Amino acid sequence: MSAFFQAYPLLRPALFALEPETAHTLTLSALQRVHDLGLTRRTPAPGRPVELMGLALANGVGLAAGLDKNGSHIDALGGLGFGFMEIGTVTPRPQSGNPLPRLFRLPRAEALINRMGFNNEGLDAFLANVRSSRYRARGGILGLNIGKNADTPIEKAADDYLAGLAAVYPHADYVTINISSPNTKNLRSLQGADELSELLRQLGEARDDLAARHGRRVPLAVKIAPDLDESQIDAIAELLPRHGIDGVIATNTTLSRAAVQGLPNAGEAGGLSGTPVREMSLRVIERLRRRAGPALAIIGVGGILDGRHAADKIAAGADAVQLYTGLIYRGPALVGDCVAALSVGR
Repeated sequence: MSAFFQAYPLLRPALFALEPETAHTLTLSALQRVHDLGLTRRTPAPGRPVELMGLALANGVGLAAGLDKNGSHIDALGGLGFGFMEIGTVTPRPQSGNPLPRLFRLPRAEALINRMGFNNEGLDAFLANVRSSRYRARGGILGLNIGKNADTPIEKAADDYLAGLAAVYPHADYVTINISSPNTKNLRSLQGADELSELLRQLGEARDDLAARHGRRVPLAVKIAPDLDESQIDAIAELLPRHGIDGVIATNTTLSRAAVQGLPNAGEAGGLSGTPVREMSLRVIERLRRRAGPALAIIGVGGILDGRHAADKIAAGADAVQLYTGLIYRGPALVGDCVAALSVGR
C-alpha cells in the first residue's frame, strides 16, 4: 500500500490532465482494484484514539462526505487509514444533479469549485452498498450524510430529512444533516434560527422514536457553511445543544471568491473548497467552541493539505477533522500525515 501512496504524486499530472469528474471516477476505480487485490490496510492508521459524540475512534482523521456519494467504495476508502468515514450526501429519491461540467480545479489556489447538486442514486441503492460493505463489521466508524431532493419545496424539506433519517438510522454510527450545500436552491435558508430550530425539533423527536425502536441512540450532527456571520454562528451554538444534537461539522464549501479572484475557473458557480476555506473554517470553529462550550462535538473541515493544518483545526477547538480537497492535491499519504500530526501534543 505504501507504493500506492508514493505513486500518487507521479500520477497526479495525468489525472489533472483529465476532466475533474472523470479523474475522480477513475481514481476511485483504481483504488477499488487495489483494495480488491488485498493491498489496502485492514485497520485504521495507528494514532491517538479520540472520543467523538460518544464514539471511539482509532484516530481523529476522517473522510468528508461527498467523495463517495453512493457508498460504492466504502471498504476501499476505509483501507486508506481513516479513523472514521462519512459517505453521501444521499437524498430520498435518485437525482442526476446539476448539468456537466460541474467540478473545476483551481490548482494555483489548491482549491476546487463544485456545483454537483447532490447527484446520487437514492436511498435504496445507497443502503444496499452500506449493507454489503464490511467496514463497520471490522470496527470502522461510519457516518451517513442525508439531504433533500432538489425538487422538494423548501417548506417540505423536513419530510426528506425525516425519511432519510429513518432509512439510514439502523446502518449508521452517526447521521449528518446537510443543510449547507450551496448547490441546492434555498437549502442554506435552513440555517436561519427559526428554520433550523423547527427542523431540529422534528429530527430530535424522530431520533427519540428511532432510538426506542432500535435499542440504540445514534448521534446526530449538522453540517454548516463557512459564510455564516457571528450572530448566525452564535444561534447555531445555542440551538444544537437545546435540541439534543451531538455535533457540528464546520465547514462546508464557501460562496466567497475573495481569495481566488482572477484565477481560471474562479467565476464558476458553486462551492469553493480547499486552501481558501482554511481560515474561514477556523473562524467558525473558534466561535462555535467559545459559544457552545466543551460538550458539543466539532469536526473541522476545510483547507487541510498537511498535518499542520489538521493540528490547527484541533487547536481552534475541533475534536476531529475530515479531509476531501486535500486528498485531490496531496493524495492518500495525507491521511497518515494528519494522523501523525494529531498524535503529538494532545
